[in-house]
Amino acid sequence: MQGIFIVFEGGDGVGKSTQAALLAEWLDARGREVVRTFEPGDGPVNAQIRHILLSRSTENLSPRAEALLFAADKAQHVASLVLPALDRGAVVVSDRYVDSTLAYQGAGRVLDMGEVERMNRWATDELRPDLTVLLDLDPTMGLAGIAEADRMESAGDDFHARVRAGFLEQAERDPARYLVLPARDSRAAIADAVRARVAELLDPDADAEGPDVSRRGLLGALFAPESRPDEASADPPREMSDADGRLAP
Repeated sequence: MQGIFIVFEGGDGVGKSTQAALLAEWLDARGREVVRTFEPGDGPVNAQIRHILLSRSTENLSPRAEALLFAADKAQHVASLVLPALDRGAVVVSDRYVDSTLAYQGAGRVLDMGEVERMNRWATDELRPDLTVLLDLDPTMGLAGIAEADRMESAGDDFHARVRAGFLEQAERDPARYLVLPARDSRAAIADAVRARVAELLDPDADAEGPDVSRRGLLGALFAPESRPDEASADPPREMSDADGRLAP
């Protein structure tokens, strides 16, 4: 059985972890092995990288150093957890992946997008999700529900506006591999839309639309022009990973 890689993306406070948990429960009920994970920080080495990245004590971390640390987290995450799970046929459901680095460090920190892409292509061995679910949200609404902001969450309104635009631009350039949903919709409505799309991936006979591109060697496909999806706003639940980078129960 072939493994499937599904990623939830979006700004802070949009409810990615909540929807990842709902999808994992649904997949488990269908008899699939599910590996639920997140970035940055899932794993002993990754948790140490997460602390450096998100701690308010590292406010002077340079944008390039930040991008390199996120890439290091991805390299370890893919090698130690994601690829082994996919190789044994599991469905991997991740809260954040490469799109977050392109949005936060590329668009948000205004680094060269091509350089950030090439670095992450190498770090992840060119592994790309089968589906990316983007929960779209006015960042001021998502951040308003966060009581104690970490270093990234407190980067400012202009930064988070660029991040949102960066996510939407990626979805515009590769629409066949994205499901863009307004995060203000109810949890049930979002979960139903995600399940309907994932059901197509679970059916080996389903016809796939869009370019025929394998999971590997795919990050460059983000930069093929397509039409822009509709934007929407949202007011969702808080992220569910704790300060040490582990998923909350």
